Amino acid sequence: MTSPFLSLVIPAYNEAARITDTLRTIAEYLGQQTDTCEVLVVDDGSQDDTAAIVTAHQPLFAQHNIQLRLISNPGNQGKGYSIRHGFLSAQGEIVLFSDADLSAPITESPKLLDPIRTGQTDVAFGSRALKDSYIGTHQPWSRELAGRTFNFLMRLLTGLPFADTQCGFKAFRRLPLIPVFERQRIFGFGFDVEILFLASRQGIRLCEIPIVWNDVEGSKVSLLRGLLAFWELVVIRFRHATGGYEKKTQNQPVLKPETLPQD
Repeated sequence: MTSPFLSLVIPAYNEAARITDTLRTIAEYLGQQTDTCEVLVVDDGSQDDTAAIVTAHQPLFAQHNIQLRLISNPGNQGKGYSIRHGFLSAQGEIVLFSDADLSAPITESPKLLDPIRTGQTDVAFGSRALKDSYIGTHQPWSRELAGRTFNFLMRLLTGLPFADTQCGFKAFRRLPLIPVFERQRIFGFGFDVEILFLASRQGIRLCEIPIVWNDVEGSKVSLLRGLLAFWELVVIRFRHATGGYEKKTQNQPVLKPETLPQD
């Protein structure tokens, strides 16, 4: 089977209420594009019908010559684990990940894909905090304040110059980023910073892109997980200073036979 140009990775945890609309929107959009595509939904131990709904939509994607793959984590491992599992399972030249709520519309994807396609960068990630970014529906003020505080501490501890590292809409040239994801240690919501930090340390080109974004109710980020992300910034800095990233992680996801692509 010829490798696709694009692998779209969608982490999913108890998304039965909205995954149908998301998959139909993606199938319609990708079906109109000329690039060869695969879509990987990574089920993070959902306790609802998320997995069954994804499987039921495989014929719809097949009509557009797109392979829809369901990948299952070994229980609930966290969003960062899901993204890593999806990335290391992907086969495309470019890997794009999107949140299941499509808070960043899939129609915004050319903004990230084109700079990688044309060789301008290796990583392009959506930002809600640049001059040309457009937020239609804002988060509650408390979350926006927490986001600004997190970004301040992120810059202070990592030296990364970016305005928004936490938007769930990022694209990667797959081959140069494999060593980065193999060294990923954080599987919670601080994984974005870790990936960008490790990539920058390896001289990989990064580009922050303004996008359209809308807050969607039903966030999986609890107060405890949000606070943990602040601590993870310290962990990233400490691991780098002590050489903790020199070896690949031993907790690498392994594909089960049923998750392998079918001919």
